[in-house]
Amino acid sequence: MKSKANAVVRYNDQKIEIKAYNEILVTQKRIVTVLSKAGNSDIDAVFHYGRGIDIKNLEVKIFDAYGKELKKIKEKDFQDVSAVSGGTLYSDSRVKYLDYTPISYPYTVLLDAEIEYNSTAFLPGWRPIEGFYVSTENSEYEIINSSEVEVKIKTQNFENYNITKLNNFHYKANDLSSLKPEAYSPPFKTYAPVLKAALVEFDMVGVKGVNNNWSDFGKWMFEDLLNGTDQLPDQVKQEIKELTKDSSNDLEKAKIVYKYVQDKTRYISVQVGIGGWKPMLATDVDRLGYGDCKGLSNYTYALLKEVGVDANYAVIYGGRNIRSIDKEFSSTQGNHVVLYLPNHENGVWLECTSQTNPFGFIAGFTDDRDALIVTPEGGEIIHTTTYPKEKSTQVTKARVKLLNDGSLNGEVTIKTQGYQYALHEGIQNEEPRNQDLHFKNYWDYVNNLSITEMEFENEKDSILFTENIKVSAQNYASKTGNLLLVSPNIFNRETHIPTRYRNRTLDFEIERGFVDTDEFIIEIDESLSFDALPDAVSIDTKYGFYQFSIMVLNEHEILYKRTYSLNKGNYPKEEYARFRDFVASVAKNDKAKLALTLKL
Repeated sequence: MKSKANAVVRYNDQKIEIKAYNEILVTQKRIVTVLSKAGNSDIDAVFHYGRGIDIKNLEVKIFDAYGKELKKIKEKDFQDVSAVSGGTLYSDSRVKYLDYTPISYPYTVLLDAEIEYNSTAFLPGWRPIEGFYVSTENSEYEIINSSEVEVKIKTQNFENYNITKLNNFHYKANDLSSLKPEAYSPPFKTYAPVLKAALVEFDMVGVKGVNNNWSDFGKWMFEDLLNGTDQLPDQVKQEIKELTKDSSNDLEKAKIVYKYVQDKTRYISVQVGIGGWKPMLATDVDRLGYGDCKGLSNYTYALLKEVGVDANYAVIYGGRNIRSIDKEFSSTQGNHVVLYLPNHENGVWLECTSQTNPFGFIAGFTDDRDALIVTPEGGEIIHTTTYPKEKSTQVTKARVKLLNDGSLNGEVTIKTQGYQYALHEGIQNEEPRNQDLHFKNYWDYVNNLSITEMEFENEKDSILFTENIKVSAQNYASKTGNLLLVSPNIFNRETHIPTRYRNRTLDFEIERGFVDTDEFIIEIDESLSFDALPDAVSIDTKYGFYQFSIMVLNEHEILYKRTYSLNKGNYPKEEYARFRDFVASVAKNDKAKLALTLKL
């Protein structure tokens, strides 16, 4: 149990007693031995409370490595703070958490908790293995249903672990070793055991919901959460109609509305009311000029509705890593809201919290995942826009002058689209000092780099971002006698080689593909001549493609050309070594050098 573990869950007994659709009692006895500082957070002594959630009992005992009791901590001794994140304006949720600094390791925590829920939209699930570097000695999960409400259960990835099903609502797990993260591995929840639970009838802060399936759940959201929140002031109705009156189609109208919202509002998180799930009134967003993802999406929806453009409120998991709503298990899921415009080719998705996003662009935060579309007829799971590698491109072109002392001066142009646009766009809004640091970090393998000029162009209609940079660097080439050794790939090297594993245990995933194309004209000083050039290289694998070549243009100029692409996909662990070899070959060839002779 201690092998590759920061903590061991010695015993975790969680019982969920369902008394009614709006009354649940959760009791938990939990014993965790913390082996190192990194395991302190695995105690998991954090309890949210507020409207609809009441802490009935909370107590902790701390023991040293020999089982001697060191401290007893009552509920009143827990830290009690507002559950407000850095980007949240205000919230009606609070949290109590254990704030304990250990004297030494290992130490053991015994936790007893009893929580009453009247808001039951989120039914506690079960993770037999709770996270990376956490082992589980004994864990038990049981639902006791004394009500007439139906409970839905879904289990995933139980088959490869020592987990016993005692009945449909009672499970035990024993002696589960910790899991260790591996490079390019899929999200933890896709291969670790997990149990999800949900009520068919539930309460969300006083509002009753129905959840037989996604259609029911979406219909409830529309009727009980969204209905009546989309009213607009009369002057705003007139203003948006005037702005769109000359538009020839709905897409043009939608673009005008989207820009109107971007220019008029800003994002601030507001987590109050019905579980943080009911949007602010559109009239309030208009009056205040701000809102959270729910409020801004609902405000945009109201404006589109006013000018006759169909749109749907959509719940989604937002984040850099791709995570989908579980389409096979309807429940309260998601952490973000966007809009979906259905009546266009492949649909259009709108990120309403961004003041800079191009219309219909969602790469990097909500792309390529399943979302819940809310309509008057019910909910529907739809996949968001995917940006294939052919559309996620970066084209880098440069002209460089190399001097006989090894220094260089150059002009570089970088054009990005698709997912790669999302990685680059935004730098134009930074302070000049941060822009300078950005490029020095981007080209951190170029010693003594100076950024002498920067210009940016953001073409939102074509979703193309252009960076024009002038650079200089001292001692870029290394001198040996009358030879200068120079790497011709100055501006786009692969420097990261995936971790090597002797015994890979997890399959691996490339979440997003891309294509990089580079062309650099390198001019050498008249006092130099080309002595030796590296041979062209071409590598074609199922994981990606790489090639570079050098063409002599004249006695003082060469053209370096490079293409590097990765293919999105899920691959078996047995192929990881071959994938790593491919990336390692790219990194090696990106450092290839040519030799120049200094004329005497």
